[in-house]
Amino acid sequence: MAEAGVLICDDQELMRAGLRMVVDSQSDLTVVGEAGDGETAVAQALTLRPDLVLMAVRLPGLDGISATAQVCAALPGTQVVVITACDRDEYAYAALRAGASGFLLKDTPTAEMLVAIRGVLRGDMMIASSVTRRLIDRYVTGAIAPLTDQRLGVLTDREREVLALVARGLNNTEIAEKLLLGETTVKTHVARILTKLHIRDRIEAVVMAYESGLVRPGG
Repeated sequence: MAEAGVLICDDQELMRAGLRMVVDSQSDLTVVGEAGDGETAVAQALTLRPDLVLMAVRLPGLDGISATAQVCAALPGTQVVVITACDRDEYAYAALRAGASGFLLKDTPTAEMLVAIRGVLRGDMMIASSVTRRLIDRYVTGAIAPLTDQRLGVLTDREREVLALVARGLNNTEIAEKLLLGETTVKTHVARILTKLHIRDRIEAVVMAYESGLVRPGG
C-alpha cells in the first residue's frame, strides 16, 4: 500500500518536529512538507497535493481556519485535520464548517492521534472526545441554541463585507484594493468589528464569520 503523504503546518518549530516524528515513525505515513504559516501551507498543498494536512489554528498571516477553507475548496481529495492547544467549541465548529475532517488537541496522545489520522484518511470524521459531546449538545440536540446571524446584527453592511473578506484570508491592503477603500479606513472597520463583536483578534472574527454562516468554504 502506498504511503499517505502528510503536510504539517504549525508556527512552532518544535511542534512541527514532534508531529514529523509521529508521522514518519509509521510505515504507512510520510511527511511530504512543512509550513510555518497559513499562506505557505496553502501554497505547499497546491504544489504537493498531500493526502492529509495537519493544520494549526493560530498562524501568522493567514490563520488556520481560512487556510483550511482554501485547501478544502481547491483540493477536494486532500483531508485536513485541525490541531490546536485551545479546547474551544467555536474553533472546532469553525474548522468543520471550513471543511476540515478532524479536530484534535495538540496534547492528544500519540496513539490516539494516529488513530484519528488514519480514520480521516479512510473518510471518517474525527473530533477530540473532549469536544464531541459539547458540539452535539450545542449544534445537534439543541441543548444550547446554535449561533445565528443575529450576532452580526450590530455590524453595518460595510463592516459585514469587510468581515467576510477577513474570513477569506485577505489582509488590510488586499481588502482596501478590493473595496476601493483606503487602508486606514479598512483598519478602522476591522477595529470597530472587533469592538462591536466583543472579540480579541482577527482569528476570532474568522471563527464567528464561519459559524454564523456569513461565509462558507469555496463561496
